[in-house]
This record gives sequence, structure tokens and C-alpha cells, in this order.
Amino acid sequence: MLSVPTLWTVFVINFLALGLIWAYVMRCYPSFEAARFWTGSAFTAAAGAAMATLRVVFPDSLVPLLFAGTTLVLAICLATMGIQRFFTRPVSWLRTALTTGFAFVGLSFFIFVYDSVPARMTVFTIAQVLPMAMGLKLLLTPHEGRINPGARLAGVVTIIIMTILAVRLTGAVTGMGPGFSYMHFTPAQSVVILVLVFLSMSLNFGFLLMAMDRLRNEVADLALLDDLTGVGNRRYLVQRLTEECARSERSGQPFALLVIDLDGFKGINDTYGHAVGDACLQHFTLMAQTRLRPGDMLARTGGDEFCIVLPSSTLREGAMIARRVLEVCRADAEQCTGNDIPIAVSIGVAQWTREMGGFPDRLIAAADHALYDVKKAGRNGFAVYDPAPPLVPEAETAADVALRKRA
Repeated sequence: MLSVPTLWTVFVINFLALGLIWAYVMRCYPSFEAARFWTGSAFTAAAGAAMATLRVVFPDSLVPLLFAGTTLVLAICLATMGIQRFFTRPVSWLRTALTTGFAFVGLSFFIFVYDSVPARMTVFTIAQVLPMAMGLKLLLTPHEGRINPGARLAGVVTIIIMTILAVRLTGAVTGMGPGFSYMHFTPAQSVVILVLVFLSMSLNFGFLLMAMDRLRNEVADLALLDDLTGVGNRRYLVQRLTEECARSERSGQPFALLVIDLDGFKGINDTYGHAVGDACLQHFTLMAQTRLRPGDMLARTGGDEFCIVLPSSTLREGAMIARRVLEVCRADAEQCTGNDIPIAVSIGVAQWTREMGGFPDRLIAAADHALYDVKKAGRNGFAVYDPAPPLVPEAETAADVALRKRA
């Protein structure tokens, strides 16, 4: 059987190592707020275990147990706050203070006023289980339609820890289990301590998996965003159109697509420089987003070209959104004075049909065709795609061919 100092030393070293790992994560990813709480939790638990070892140095005093128990309860509260921040829930320092205060007052009463080991264990267990239960609900609740694998592992480990605490408390209160002493561990106590050390490592490993999954999703999101404007890029557009085409094939419900081109943008870049051109793109993005509905998606597909996906929308609704975007651009252009650069756009509108099936490029080609008609008619307007061919085909000029290729 391992000695008491050895077991508590293992406990301290374990949490110090976990604290260093979380401190490194916190330093590398400053915006990951949950890491701050998990770092504090690990170091606080190490401090609590170190205080418990003082019981061996001062065998006649229960003060080390008072501060050790209170500190360990605080560590669990901090871990729960980290879970809450991970899932973007508000944290309550007042609740943490009340739980920690309850542990301190309860342990103090049953140490200095009425000495009772079962009562002390009851207070200590309740103060530990309450924050664990709050974190457990978040860990096992699906978020965005799925449960994080790391959260599932952390939830299972939390359930096991709570079960061990409950069984230990039941044995202490009923007297059916082995005696409990911080001075002379029984073989059963030694096993429990070692199991709790292993479970604490597993719990933090679950937290690390949660962090890795979150950071991986953030990197994936960045890969789908345009660096300049912050809206979706071409890859995200194709992904979204593929999803909408598949959804429309199943339900038969149409959706619309707007293809937008900023008129004369090359001239802006050549005359004023690319920095001014970038500012125009950002300004247009902000203006267009003010005219979109919840669920509509704006993407920059390259250069001065944008697309807007309108889920569950008809051609008429697409034309309405195109008119709104045109109106806000024209109103902004009328207010331009001095060195302000007016922004004019041409918009092509198309609606998904069953003939297009699950091929987004067919819908894009239809919207491009409507955009070509706007360019041909003088720009700064919008047109909808009419699949009906003209009765008498018109001869195309060289300029028409060039515009069609560009579209």
C-alpha cells in the first residue's frame, strides 16, 4: 500500500502538470476563454492537494483539511465555469463564492464546533457535486445538433466521479464502508485516490479534446471566409449551393441566386489604387448585408464579384432583394461628395429549377446569363433569367462575345 505522503504528492504533481498544459494552451490561444478557467482549476487543485499533505506534518490540527477541502471545491467550481464559457454560457462568480463559502462554513462548523467526520464528508461531497451537476448538463446536451466527443468523454468521467463520491459518502454516513482518515489510508482509500487521479487526468483530456474540436472548427470556418470582407468565399458558396440544390431536389421548393458585379471596379483600382478598391469592396459588403433577410448568405467569389444565396425563395423574391441592394447602392452614391467614390452594381437573378438538379454550376450559369443581359443593357441594374429562347436569334458582335465570356 502506498503511503499517505506519496499519494498526495502524486495528486499534486498530476494537477501541476495539467495546469502547465492549460497555461500553454491559454498562452497560445488568448481568445479561448475556457482555458483560463481550466488553468486556474488545475493549479487550484494542486494547491488544495498540497494543503492536504500538511495534515501529515501537523497531525493534531484539522486546519489543513479545512483549507484543502475549501480549495478543492473552488477548483471544481472553476472547472465548471470553464465548461460554461466553452459553451458561451455566462459564468457567475457569485455562485462560485456561495458554493465555496458553503464548503468553508460547513467544514469549519463540523471541525471546530461539532467534530463529525460523516458531517464533514457530507458538506464536502455536496459542495463538489453541485457544480459538477451544472457542468454535466452542458456536457451531455447536444449543441448545434451534435455532442462534442470530448464533452461526451468529460461527461462520462464526471458521472463516474460523482458516483464514487456518492458511494464514499454513503459508506461514511452508514458506517458500512471502511473508516476514513487523512492520516492513515486504508487499501480501499488508496485505490480511490489513485482512481480519482486517473479520472482527473481523463476529465482534463476530455477538455483538451473539446478545445481541439473547437479550434479545428474555427480553422475550417476561416478557410470558408473571405479575408478582406469577412463574408463567405467561393468554396463556401459552392458548398452552400450544393446543400440547397440537394434540399430543393428532395422538397421541390425553389431557391434563388443573385450574381453581383461592381461596375467599373477596374477603373477604381487603376485610378485610386488597390487600397481604395478594397475599401469599396468592404463598403459594398456592409451595404448589401443591411438589405438581406435572416438566413440569406452573401459571398465574395473573387475580385469584384459577389453572390447572394436566398434559401426558400422564388424568382420574384430574388428580384425584390436585388432591387433593395440596388436602391441602397444608388442612395449611397447620391450622398457621395468630394473624394467619395460612388458604387454601382449589376445583378443577375436566377431561380433553381428541377432541370438544374443537384448541379450548382447550372444555377450560377443562369444567373451569369442574366448578369450579361444587364451589362449589355447599360449596367447599374438587375435582370432575371428567362430560360425561354428568343424567336429570332440576334447576331452577336465581338463586344457581345467578350461580355458573354466574361460573364
